[in-house]
Amino acid sequence: MKIIEQIKLPIYNEMELFESKFSDSMASRVSLLNRITHFIVKRKGKQMRPMFVFLCAKLLSKQNKVNSKTYRGAAIIELIHTATLVHDDIVDDSSQRRGFFSINTLWKNKIAVLVGDYLLSKGLLLSIDNDDFDLLKIISVAVRDMSQGELLQIEKSRKFDITEDIYYEIIKQKTASLLAACCALGAKSVDDSKAMVNCFHEFGEHIGMAFQIKDDLFDYGETKIGKPTGIDIKEKKITLPLIFAINNCDVKERRWLIDSVKRKQIERKTIKKIIDKVNELGGVKYANKMMHSYKKKALDILFRFPKNQYRDALELMANYVVERKV
Repeated sequence: MKIIEQIKLPIYNEMELFESKFSDSMASRVSLLNRITHFIVKRKGKQMRPMFVFLCAKLLSKQNKVNSKTYRGAAIIELIHTATLVHDDIVDDSSQRRGFFSINTLWKNKIAVLVGDYLLSKGLLLSIDNDDFDLLKIISVAVRDMSQGELLQIEKSRKFDITEDIYYEIIKQKTASLLAACCALGAKSVDDSKAMVNCFHEFGEHIGMAFQIKDDLFDYGETKIGKPTGIDIKEKKITLPLIFAINNCDVKERRWLIDSVKRKQIERKTIKKIIDKVNELGGVKYANKMMHSYKKKALDILFRFPKNQYRDALELMANYVVERKV
């Protein structure tokens, strides 16, 4: 059994019902929009984010039950996440998403921007129409943080002055904020306790930090993950392995690393040399260590709760985040 299917087992029925509800939540009177949203639904990913919502809700709920608010929380997070993916593909000029042509490739940028806006508005309206203003606040903060994180990364990458602390701030905002919101939404749907919602938010944030470090590590590996190794280097994204290498080498090596990444066009052989140098200087090893440190922080929070199938599934999810091959 695949690990994702194993994680999904305790919430299998909820996920089945969620999928039909999610499809309905995107319905429109515009036939073009319906064709595009149908395309999106048919090519869904692993749906990790709604899984986090349901698992956290079931773990916290006294009867291990979810409610209609939990389903809305899961739909909101998936609508917002899908909107950000559509917009990301436009920003990155990506032609593919999950092995298929991206929306902007099939329908061009103008339509893709509008589709992303539509999905974002549907997520926000789903909260407002059901008076879920507590859920709306959680997701709105995440959307704000994600935008700020992406812009901060662009600003700092241009100046090449990303420190380790700034890197953590960037990934906390651009990636971890959404996973933190997933877990907080799940908790909020079944429990009004601010302390509990904050606890699950922190759990999700640590998972999100580990998730992004793992993504950044793919750039320095040899596993085929659907994007070429070294793509972050080519795009001049300064990530943790490179930051560590730059801060832990002599002046000559530091100058070479920075000058090499700064080049307008980086040749394939130069990218290979940068990857080898970062590995040699211990950048990959250090990033691995920090990734596992964040996973441990997440599990320390998780293990405060009684052991059951939902806690086991969340533990499995935490392990999957750092061990995944894609």
